[in-house]
Amino acid sequence: MKLRTVTRLLAAAGALLLPLGTAVALAPAASAVPGAAVAAVSAAPAWQPSTAYTVGTVVSYNGVEYECRQSHTSLPGWEPPNVPALWKPVGSGGGGGDDTSAPTVPGNLRSTAATSSSVSLAWNASTDNVGVTGYEVYRGGTLVTTTGGTATTYTDTGLAASTTYTYTVRARDAAGNRSAASNQISVTTSNSGGGGGDPGSGDKLLGYFVQWGVYQRNYHVKNIDTSGSAAKLTHINYAFGNVQNGQCTLGDTHADYDRFYTAAESVDGVADTWDNGALRGNFNQLRKLKAKYPHLKVLFSFGGWTWSGGFGQAAANPAAFAESCYRLVEDPRWADVFDGIDIDWEYPNACGLTCDSSGPAAFRDLMAALRARFGQNYLVTAAITADGTSGGKIDAADYAGAAQYVDWYNVMTYDFFGAWAAQGPTAPHSPLTSYAGIPNAGFYSDNAIQKLKSKGVPASKLLLGIGFYGRGWTGVTQAAPGGTATGPAPGTYEQGIEDYKVLKTRCPANGTVAGTAYAHCGNQWWSYDTPATIGGKMSYAEDQGLGGSFFWELSGDTANGELITAMRNGLG
Repeated sequence: MKLRTVTRLLAAAGALLLPLGTAVALAPAASAVPGAAVAAVSAAPAWQPSTAYTVGTVVSYNGVEYECRQSHTSLPGWEPPNVPALWKPVGSGGGGGDDTSAPTVPGNLRSTAATSSSVSLAWNASTDNVGVTGYEVYRGGTLVTTTGGTATTYTDTGLAASTTYTYTVRARDAAGNRSAASNQISVTTSNSGGGGGDPGSGDKLLGYFVQWGVYQRNYHVKNIDTSGSAAKLTHINYAFGNVQNGQCTLGDTHADYDRFYTAAESVDGVADTWDNGALRGNFNQLRKLKAKYPHLKVLFSFGGWTWSGGFGQAAANPAAFAESCYRLVEDPRWADVFDGIDIDWEYPNACGLTCDSSGPAAFRDLMAALRARFGQNYLVTAAITADGTSGGKIDAADYAGAAQYVDWYNVMTYDFFGAWAAQGPTAPHSPLTSYAGIPNAGFYSDNAIQKLKSKGVPASKLLLGIGFYGRGWTGVTQAAPGGTATGPAPGTYEQGIEDYKVLKTRCPANGTVAGTAYAHCGNQWWSYDTPATIGGKMSYAEDQGLGGSFFWELSGDTANGELITAMRNGLG
């Protein structure tokens, strides 16, 4: 009910009119005098966004009073009924099991690693309404350990390989009061050979999921499951969050958390609801995907080619930027969806869509601030340039100095050449090695990997990049690389670029060069990776001791995920 309507009702009842903004709630009809409205006035201030609240603070929202559970600074979307982790209705302690004498539920239980015989767990300590003396960790319904003090990590050992376990955590106080259980997570241990996504191994397989793919491309989180890809991936980067005014922000709220998914579109066959505060969109679908595939980790990636312009301002105050990113990634509405953050700055102290002049130390300082804020229980990664030319983009920033703060780098070893050079010469956009006639002697994948290693970046922190698309020219008569062209070849969404799933039948590969494939069909010339060339690149990644491989992006693959399968088979 709008305030204007309530005011008119009060005036009709002869009640004293209240100052604008005072919270008003109508009393139950059973207590009302027939023909008149009786109002109960809340003395609590109205909830406001961008306001610091402490534990125990009482506010009113839509005529209901709420008590703050955890100290925080409010944001739009964090209205009290939407975030029960932060607010509880006053007087709700009666029948709902919310005992105000007991600790509140610890926040956001997650798994940080799993081996063939152990699972490492971490959770956020809540700001409790009584003193917490420790936590209890449950495997299934069985108590496996009691931690003391404020410890918020535990490693469960002696487990069976290739087995799924479920965990919850409860807080405990000195009087023996216990909180309700935290969120439940499921974790699958790896096989006895020691692989299965162990962060120390070289089998990481990461794919980008693009938020805008749900529109024209009609590619949804469910497709990661139905293609068989979810079982093969270890990590997903959700692209992209925006960077504006030195802060992490959402890029498309409708795709991110508001789009309604029908039962047929949903990962688990259950439709979304329109309930106030219910999470929908990609975030909810990713939550469901992780429930089905507990080994999967999801990172929120910020920036990209289009949205990198805000990183220069972010670099001016790295701590404030890191704080904004943490608050967004760990928003109570979707905190369990993300296991870390990825930064795709194109390019620090160099030019991409725009040019940055923040200095060679800016990237290192930004990653240091992110690691300090997110801590060791979250993944912190970055997509970085593969320009290994002398004085090129790798030289422009301190990637070696920043390596100590990241779990790994996604080295973008693709897009070396393309139809932005409209007349050619034609050249493969993702060559693994050099070759006779290459247009730029430093533009190939191995050169970038060797340069980063020579600067001191550990090989285990480098992931080799694969493009699930081709780049092409038209007006080409020469089949071999190096031919002239009249312009970019037509593409479904953009000139000069096309998905692998289209090219494999429309313009099949009929040649290889420098560890990748090319195709000449009619007057068009395309280059792209195939399952065969991907196999060779995965062997290279293993020989170099790299941490694994990643690709851009999921919707470019076939419906049965043949490129992801080639990557998984090649990495072991």
